[in-house]
Amino acid sequence: MQPKPFKLERYFARYEFNTRYVLSASDPEAVSIKELLALEPGAAGAFHDVSLGYTQTEGDPELRHAVASLYDGVGPDGVRLYNGGEEAIFIFLNAALSAGDHVIVQFPAYQSHYSVAESAGIEVSRWHSDLSAGGAPDPDDLEPLIKPSTRAILITTPNNPTGYVFDQARLDCLVEIARRRGLWIFADEMYRGSERGPRDRQPAICDLYERGVSLSGTSKTYGLPGLRIAWLATRDPDLFKQIAGLKDYLTICNSAPSEFLATLALRHSEELLERVRRILTHNLGLLDAFFARHADTWEWHRPRGGTTGFPRFLPGDTDALCAQLIQQAGVMLVPSSAFDAGTDRVRIGYGRQNLPAALVAFEAWMARH
Repeated sequence: MQPKPFKLERYFARYEFNTRYVLSASDPEAVSIKELLALEPGAAGAFHDVSLGYTQTEGDPELRHAVASLYDGVGPDGVRLYNGGEEAIFIFLNAALSAGDHVIVQFPAYQSHYSVAESAGIEVSRWHSDLSAGGAPDPDDLEPLIKPSTRAILITTPNNPTGYVFDQARLDCLVEIARRRGLWIFADEMYRGSERGPRDRQPAICDLYERGVSLSGTSKTYGLPGLRIAWLATRDPDLFKQIAGLKDYLTICNSAPSEFLATLALRHSEELLERVRRILTHNLGLLDAFFARHADTWEWHRPRGGTTGFPRFLPGDTDALCAQLIQQAGVMLVPSSAFDAGTDRVRIGYGRQNLPAALVAFEAWMARH
C-alpha cells in the first residue's frame, strides 16, 4: 500500500519545532512526568521499578480495566491498547474492511480516516459537514451515500478541526441508519471530555451501539501525547478476533513505562481533565474577543468541544496567509488545504498556555498588513 502524503503531519514536521508560537496544535499543554507522578504518593518509587521487558500485546490488564471504567457497557475484554490513535485507525481500517468495500467518512477529518482506506483499495465517500453552521453534518445527506458495499461510517466527535460535537438527536439518527444495515460506526473520540458543558457530553458510540467502535487515548484531553497510548473500545466480541494479528506486524506491544503512566493518569482522570478544561475555557474567551475585534476579516464559530477551531478568513488564500505568518511573525497556523477543505480557513488550536502571547504576535502582524 502507498498512502498519499499526510499533508497535516508533513506541515507539522516542517514547522512545529522551529516556529516560536504553534497556534494550531491539537494537543493541549502537556504534563511532565514529574507532575504526573506527583498525583499519587508512592508513584515515583513504583515507576522506578517498572520492568522494561515486553508487555502484553492487547495491553496491560490494569490499564484495560481503567479504560473500561470510562464506559458504561464495555468491560476490559472490550478494550485493546495501541501506540497512539494512528495505529488504532490503521489497524481497524485494514483488518475490519477489505479492498472493494465502501466507507463513509465525516468530513473534514484527520487524513488517515480516508487516505489509509483509499490506499487499501477501499472506496471512500465524504459526508460533508456544514462549515457555515460550525461543522454540523446533516443526517439527510448520509443515507444517499450508502451503497451495497458500505461497511462502516467514520465520525469524529468532538471534531478535529471544527470543534463540532454531535448532539444526541444526530447520534440517534446515525445509529438507527447504521443498525438497519449492520454497519460499523467508528467514532474518533480522542477529544471526548473536552466538551464545553455537560449538555454537550454525549455517550460514547460503543455504549450507544452494539457495532460501535470508540477510539480514544491520553493525547488530547489528558495532555499526555508523549505517552503514545490509545485504545479501541467495543461491545462486539468478533472485532478483536479480526484485528488481533495485525498489531504483530506493527508495534507488537506498547511501551511499559507509558502503560504504567497512563494507568496512573486514568486513576486521576478528573484532575487531568479539569486542568485541560481550565486552559481551554480561558483561551477560548481570548479567541472570542480576538475574532470579535476582527469580524471584518474572520468568520468565527465557537467550538463546542475539542481543542481546535476552524475559522474562515474572509479575504481567502490561507496558504499565503500561513506562510507569511510563520516567516514574518513566528506564528504557526495550519491552512485548510492541509485538510483537503478548501483554501479559506485555518485550524487554530487553543490548548497551549502561550496562546495569549501568540495572539499578541498574530494581532501585531495583522496590524501591519
